Amino acid sequence: MNIPESIIQRLEENEQVAIKFHQLESSILNILNFQDFFENLLTKISQTFLVPHVWISVIGESPIAGQILAMEDSDLLKSKTAFVSKRDFHTLIGKTQRPLLANTGLTRFSTLCPPKSSYRLGSMAIAPIALDGVIIGSLNQGDMDPDRFMPGIDTDLLERLSLKISLCLSNVAAHERLKHLAFHDPLTGLLNRRVMETMLEQEYERSKRYLSPLSVIFLDMDDFKGINDTFGHDQGDRALIHLSRALTAEKRTNDIVARFAGDEFVVILPSTIQAEATHYIQRVKAILAEQSVSTVDANFYVNFSSGIASVPDPEADISSSTALLKLADQRLYQAKKKRP
Repeated sequence: MNIPESIIQRLEENEQVAIKFHQLESSILNILNFQDFFENLLTKISQTFLVPHVWISVIGESPIAGQILAMEDSDLLKSKTAFVSKRDFHTLIGKTQRPLLANTGLTRFSTLCPPKSSYRLGSMAIAPIALDGVIIGSLNQGDMDPDRFMPGIDTDLLERLSLKISLCLSNVAAHERLKHLAFHDPLTGLLNRRVMETMLEQEYERSKRYLSPLSVIFLDMDDFKGINDTFGHDQGDRALIHLSRALTAEKRTNDIVARFAGDEFVVILPSTIQAEATHYIQRVKAILAEQSVSTVDANFYVNFSSGIASVPDPEADISSSTALLKLADQRLYQAKKKRP
């Protein structure tokens, strides 16, 4: 029995496509951070399958939306990511995890495209992706050819890729969570002491090299023990979170806020003289004076004492980042002694 040459050719093409899918899956399998994962995925699909337009749509309420938004140094992701509301996404795609193909009425999918994109599309393939079983967006492919992603063609490989992406994404998310815990305080989400000391050393060396000012604030909460004794340790935790949010709210992009230990915090202010650091403290205190912490029985306000050390400092010989931090700590101690 002779098999028609057209069928043989189709089988060979399908085999080549399957091989390419396997290579793509292998390339993303061991990536353990969001940025490399998505950059590799988008680039590989475009290059391997010669797809003109490949991008992702991310549901704005999803747990990874904030992490992707924070990847400001990735020009690829900024141009290849669209954020869409959960309501709009499910209105367009539904809640199925099966890929959707379309080659008519494509304007209705415009909300899934990156804001500054100008894709000329004849057909689209939209493959939902999930994180721990919950849909968080989609991987999208587009071509000018209306037959490229024509409804009715086999989507088994695309569905398999979507599933593999979702499984890999769960692995990446778990690793990112562990990495976050290694560098951040679990209660406040601020950087921890170990990371702060490393960053302070870097900022101190940069300040020396470029002769730019640098200020460090060492602070701790006033009467933290009294808050715990009066309102309970849960409310004490809430007070720490309240203070950390106020410190973060007034910081600039390059400023660093860290939890040092207990109720002690450190703020590193690059390119900042002492007077400007004092203004920062005043702004944070103004926030705390306006916003109380509410409990079942009462409200209480959070305040803090602080010490500032800056370089250059005509009154002190600061020869290291450790000496700078120690001076700020000493000035905090002096400020606490002056409290009534």
